[in-house]
Amino acid sequence: MKRLLRIGALASALALPLASLGGCATVPAQAYPEAASFDPSLDAGALVENAMARARADGKKVLLVMGANWCHDSRALAGWLGTPRFRQLVSEKYELAFVDVGTPQTGNGRNLDIARRFGIEVKATPTVLILSSTGELLNADTAESWNDASTRSEAEIYDELAGAAG
Repeated sequence: MKRLLRIGALASALALPLASLGGCATVPAQAYPEAASFDPSLDAGALVENAMARARADGKKVLLVMGANWCHDSRALAGWLGTPRFRQLVSEKYELAFVDVGTPQTGNGRNLDIARRFGIEVKATPTVLILSSTGELLNADTAESWNDASTRSEAEIYDELAGAAG
């Protein structure tokens, strides 16, 4: 009995810090694919510049997903983007870049200057920027609204990205 009480206390102690993060606080029952696509060791600036260069060359848009592997919403969106249906949409319409942002909710963010370059402050993860081939932010009104990606349906996510693709 004491052991169960200690486990319960530990679970409660861990839940409070997670709840303060925002954006990824409540973990829903998993009904989505997951992928850990955010690599903090990569040069995020170079990833973005390469995606922009490819977009200029092929006339596509850039889908810039700013998130972190610790965040279930980021992993959910990355998981959907890795499915055949989304891979086809992305390959036809977008140049995709995943940028690790650390934990901006706690003041330990990284690569936040990339979002600021396009007029966005990353407050929650993921933050999704859709850019024209010339680097214009096309979804300023929805870029910060993706922190519920794990609770969105596949169809809702697909429709939003397909609609933004033009």
